[in-house]
Amino acid sequence: AGAVEEIADRFRADGRKVTALRVSHAFHSPLMEPMLAEFRAVAQELTYGRPSLPMVSTVTGETVTAEELTDPEYWVRHVRRPVRFADAVRVLAGQGVTRFLEAGPDGTLTALAQGALDEPAEGTGATLSVPSLRKDKPEAVALLTAVAGLFAHGADVDWPAVVPRTGRVRPVDLPTYAFQRKTYWPTPAEGRHVRDVSGLGLSVTGHPLLGAALAPADSDGVVFTGVLSPRRHPWLRDHVVGGTVLFPGTGFLELVLRGADQVGCDRIDDLTIAVPLVLPDRGGVRIQVVVHGPDPSGSRAVSVFSRPDDTEDAPWTLHATGSVSSTFHTTADQRPTLAYDFAVWPPQDAVPEPMETAYERLTALGLAYGPVFQGLRAMWRRGEEIFAEVALPDAHDDLADRFGIHPALLDSALHAVLLALPGSDDTLRLPFSWTGVSLWASGARHLRVRFTGRGADTVALELADTTGGPVASVETLVLREAGPLAPQNAAARADALYQVDWIKAPTPLATPAEGPLPSVGHTLPDPGSDLADGDVFVRIEPPDADGAVGAVHAVTVRALELVRGWLAEERFEGSRLVVVTEGAVGVDGPPAVPALAAVWGLVRAARAENPGRFALLDTDGSAESWAVARTALASGEPEIAVRGGTVSVPRLTRASSRTELPLPAQESAWRLDIAEKGTLEGLALVPVEQGELGAGQVRVAVRAAGVNFRDVLNALGMYPGDARDFGLEGAGVVTEVGAGVTGLAVGDRVFGMFSGAFGPVAVADARTVARVPEGWTFAQAASVPIVFLTAYYALADLGGLRAGERILVHAA
Repeated sequence: AGAVEEIADRFRADGRKVTALRVSHAFHSPLMEPMLAEFRAVAQELTYGRPSLPMVSTVTGETVTAEELTDPEYWVRHVRRPVRFADAVRVLAGQGVTRFLEAGPDGTLTALAQGALDEPAEGTGATLSVPSLRKDKPEAVALLTAVAGLFAHGADVDWPAVVPRTGRVRPVDLPTYAFQRKTYWPTPAEGRHVRDVSGLGLSVTGHPLLGAALAPADSDGVVFTGVLSPRRHPWLRDHVVGGTVLFPGTGFLELVLRGADQVGCDRIDDLTIAVPLVLPDRGGVRIQVVVHGPDPSGSRAVSVFSRPDDTEDAPWTLHATGSVSSTFHTTADQRPTLAYDFAVWPPQDAVPEPMETAYERLTALGLAYGPVFQGLRAMWRRGEEIFAEVALPDAHDDLADRFGIHPALLDSALHAVLLALPGSDDTLRLPFSWTGVSLWASGARHLRVRFTGRGADTVALELADTTGGPVASVETLVLREAGPLAPQNAAARADALYQVDWIKAPTPLATPAEGPLPSVGHTLPDPGSDLADGDVFVRIEPPDADGAVGAVHAVTVRALELVRGWLAEERFEGSRLVVVTEGAVGVDGPPAVPALAAVWGLVRAARAENPGRFALLDTDGSAESWAVARTALASGEPEIAVRGGTVSVPRLTRASSRTELPLPAQESAWRLDIAEKGTLEGLALVPVEQGELGAGQVRVAVRAAGVNFRDVLNALGMYPGDARDFGLEGAGVVTEVGAGVTGLAVGDRVFGMFSGAFGPVAVADARTVARVPEGWTFAQAASVPIVFLTAYYALADLGGLRAGERILVHAA
C-alpha cells in the first residue's frame, strides 16, 4: 500500500488525476493466485449459455468463440490475466465498428475507448463513443442523450419503443435537404480573438479573460489587459442579476488569481469588490488588472479597472482592490490539508436539501441564471455546516483547463450559501469581499464544497475535487445585499451614445452669394428649360389634409412622384434636384412638421440609391436665408437648414446628456404612460393607485415588459381608433392573489397579458397569465404573449387550422 501511495503522490505532484479503486481483490494481477483454485471450483458449478452476439475478448484481445466463453477455465484466466481493453477496441475498429456504447454507471470506459482510437482504422471514418449513464446526470437524460448520439451517427433506433406515440408526441418528417450546420452570424470559439501581441511588446497570457500582460520598465509590477463582452465570452450572458448581465464576483477573483500567479504569489490576502461590473448588451468593456510591486513584507497591492471598449477618452472605473502574497508549498510534506475529509462523500450524518425549486427561488430574487451558471447538483446540511456538489456543463469542460477555477463553477458553489442563509428568500446578496484565498489545483470541472459560518453574511469555504484532493480554500467570504445596478462610467456611457445634431456650418458656407436668388418652382421644369446652373429647386408645401396620418400620406405621394419624374428623364442626369421645405427639421425654432420630415426621409432614401442627384434645403423663408442658400449648396453638403441667414448642417455627435424620466414624488407605485401623444417625448412616469384586488385577479411584481409596435404607434398618436391601454404584456412574480384564484399562488413566475406592464407592479386577470416555462428568463417570457396569441388567432381562428394538417410558413 505504501508503494502504491508513493506512486500516486508522484502523479499528483505532476498535476495528474489519481483515483483509488474501491475493490475487494486486486483483480487481474498475481495477487489473485491464492484464490484461483476456489474460484475454479465455483466456475465449474455454473451452467453456461451460448452467446447470441459475436464478442471480442479482453483476455486475448481477439474475437472469442462460443466454446471458449462456455469453458470455466476461460473465466479463471479472465480473473488473473491483465485486461487487454485497448487491443479489443482496436480489433473492433478494424472490423468496421464505428459506434461504441458503454453499458455501465459512468463514462470511464468511454474515455479509454476514445483514447485507444486516436486514429480511426483505415476506411472506417470517425468513431463515436458514448456512455449510457453519467453520474452527474439523471439516468433518463443520460440514456436518451446516448441513444440520440448513436442515431445521429447512423444507428437504427426503434423510436416508437423509446417514445410511444401519443397525442402529445408525434413524429415529424425532417426536411429533404441536408442541414448546413452553419449560423448566419460569427460565433468564434472563446479565446480565438486573442492575437499574437508579441510584436507590440506585450506578453500573451493564455488566459480566456486576460489577453496580454505588460511589465512596466519603472516598477516591479505587471499590468494585464483584456476585453469582456457577451459576444467574446457567451457564457457570461448566463449571469443575469436583476435583469442585467453582471460580471460575476467570482470572475474578479479569477482575474486576481491569474495576476498573482504571474508575479509568483499564490494567496489572495484580501479582495474587496467596490463596484459591480455591468456588461453592455453590445460591445464590451476593457479591463486592466494592475499588480503593483512588492512592499517590504513581500505583499503586493492589486486593482481591477474597466472602461467602455469603444471610448478612448472615457475614465476608468475602479471595481476591486486587494493584496496578494506568497506562501508556497513546494514539497509533499507542505501539501495543503483541508479540515474536512472530502473523500467521505456524501458527508456522513448530513441531511439532503431539496433541489427541485432551488433555481426558481434564486430567480424570484432576481438571479436569472442560465445553464452555465446552474451548476449546483446537490446540497446537504449538518448542523451549521453546508455541503454542496457543483459541476460545469460538458460543453465547458475543455475551457475549464485554462482557468484557475472557472468563475461559473465557483459561482454555482455560492448558490448553496445564497439558498441557506437566513432571509435567503427575500434578500439578494452578492460577493463583497474575500480574504485568505488559496488555489491548490486548477482546471476543476466538478467540486465538492463545504461552508461554515463566520458571522452574519460571512462564510468560510473549502473546495475539493471528486477524489477528495484539495482545490481551494477561502478563509472568509462576506456577502452584501445588492444595491441598484447601473452601467459603469455613467457619463461615459451617455457620451458613448450618438445622435444627429444640427450644428452651425463654417463661415465660408454662410457667405451670401452674388447674383439673383435661385428660382424655386412647385413642379419639375418644362422641357427646353435652361438647366445650366446644375441645381433645380422645387418646393414641397405641407398639405391641408386632416390629421397627421392623412398629411403624411398626401405629401409623401407628392414627393414620390417628384423623385420618380426626376430620375425618369435623361435631361436631368447632369443636374441635382434640391427639394425645398420650410419646417421639416427642428433647428432654432419649433419642432419639425411630421409630414415634411417624412419627405426628407423619402428623399434621403432616393439619394442613397442615386448619389449626387438630390439635396435637401430647409429654410425659414427670409431673404437673408435665401442669400446664403446657394453658397451653402455649392459646398456639396447634401442637407442644409438655414435660419435667419445662419447655415446649419447635420452631424453625428455624442449624446452628452441623460434623459431619465423623473419618478413621481412620494409614490411607491407608478407606470410609464402617455402624457401627450405625438412624440416619444410625451411619455411620463405617472402614479398608480394600489387598490384591493377583485375576484379572479392577481398582483404581479413586473420583472420585464414587452414593447409592441402597437405601443409605439399609440405613443405617436398614429394608432387607428381608441388604443386605450399602454403596455399590454409582461412577466413577473405573483405577490398577491384575489378571491377565487386557484391555479396560481404567491411566488409563482408568470407571464401573459395585463395592462400597465410598464411599471414595477401590475394587476392581471388570472385567466390571462400562465406560469413561465422552466429555463425561460423574464425577458424571454415577456416577449411571447402578443406574438403567440396573434399567431394562434391567425392560424386557429382565421385559418381554421386543425390537428394533423400541414402548413407552410414562409418568412421573408
